[in-house]
Amino acid sequence: MKRLNIRYGTAILLGGVLGPGVLVLPQLGAAVAGPASVLAWAALLLLSAPVAITFAVLGVRYPDGGGVAAFARRAFGDRTAAVVGVWFYGVIPLGTFAGALVGAEAATAALGLGRGVALVVAVLLMAAAFAVNAAGLRTSGRVQMWLLTLLVGLLGTAIVTAGGQVQAAHFTPFAPHGLGGVAAAIGVLLFAFVGWEAASHLSADFAAGATDRDGRRVLLRSTQGALAIVGVLYLALAVVTVGVLGPRAAQPGALGALLETGIGPAARPILAVAALLLSFGGINTYLAGAARLGAALARDGVLPRWFARGGEPGAVPLRSLGLLAAMSAVCAVPVVLLHFDLDFLLRVTAACLAAVTFVGAAAAARLLPAGREHRTAVLATVLSGLALLCCGAFLLAPALLAALTLAGPAGRKPTAPRPAAASVARLAPHDHEATAPATGTLRRGGA
Repeated sequence: MKRLNIRYGTAILLGGVLGPGVLVLPQLGAAVAGPASVLAWAALLLLSAPVAITFAVLGVRYPDGGGVAAFARRAFGDRTAAVVGVWFYGVIPLGTFAGALVGAEAATAALGLGRGVALVVAVLLMAAAFAVNAAGLRTSGRVQMWLLTLLVGLLGTAIVTAGGQVQAAHFTPFAPHGLGGVAAAIGVLLFAFVGWEAASHLSADFAAGATDRDGRRVLLRSTQGALAIVGVLYLALAVVTVGVLGPRAAQPGALGALLETGIGPAARPILAVAALLLSFGGINTYLAGAARLGAALARDGVLPRWFARGGEPGAVPLRSLGLLAAMSAVCAVPVVLLHFDLDFLLRVTAACLAAVTFVGAAAAARLLPAGREHRTAVLATVLSGLALLCCGAFLLAPALLAALTLAGPAGRKPTAPRPAAASVARLAPHDHEATAPATGTLRRGGA
């Protein structure tokens, strides 16, 4: 793989956001907020735009497999970078396995199969995503592009065919649980919007082999394309689900019921296919980003140096990928044996990733020069901070990971920001900062 193009880049970005949460999040949001869950979806879509653009701008200026952790190092120093990296890397095994279970259970339920089969399907989904990532990012992007084309078509069909049956009466009472219900809905629906930070770890692969202008164009246009598709699909799906199903929108299997309303008996096999595609797409993107982050964390001394191999742009970080596979297997055991509630797993994952998003936006607000991009970063910081507060008690998860990280060797590193010589910004011609040649890596030791 030389570098990602716009088609593959859009597919990778879209896969990180348009993931398995679509299968259950409209239902979970409606359960805690009623029809007002539509407001939560709209608010998070407004949050997504500045956050996504901010991460794209950071990726253009500072391409690095460390993603948000690398941005945090530039802005706040090694300790913050280590914490952010562990937040992302540590929660991905749990989050991806939870996503695999979401898709597998939805698919097997649609086909009338039991939980045992769902567990096997979840393991196969994880194995397939690991295999595709081991083959390289370009292969991963190609597979993602075709799968997401089919997926968007399936969801679009469901929305269009059922949309004619929306009833205004189903939107009253609009907010039965008040603003508290909307805030609670934001807390769980965050899971559907935290994929933008995953793609920041692929920024060096967008930039590899490209000119400054090409690197900016590919990453920004990929982000804009993914934003447009996500915005239309999510908001339309939320409105149609509540408007067509009414109280049933808060019950398990809401997406299946919506499909049956629109297209009849063919809905079950279609839902099974959509569930598998959604799960695979999300897992694929998160593993791609996390594998590169793991190599960067090893390069910077947070993980053992042995895991750094393959972290260069265009390479495959097989050792980091293998560590993720082992961690996923370890996470799967208690999830399966103790029957953790799906809502709990999604909220824990969302809280950690929302914390990553907040620090990344704050890093952008500190690093970017005055102008439109800086104002966008400040807005992203404020909005992501408000969304983070909606996670409530689940913020204990990132707090615990931060404490464990700082109690280890990473907690004894210098705290001052240390811009690295090797990962200097790739700027478009209209930018005015002085730069050195960019290699897409961020090495220890500073400039």
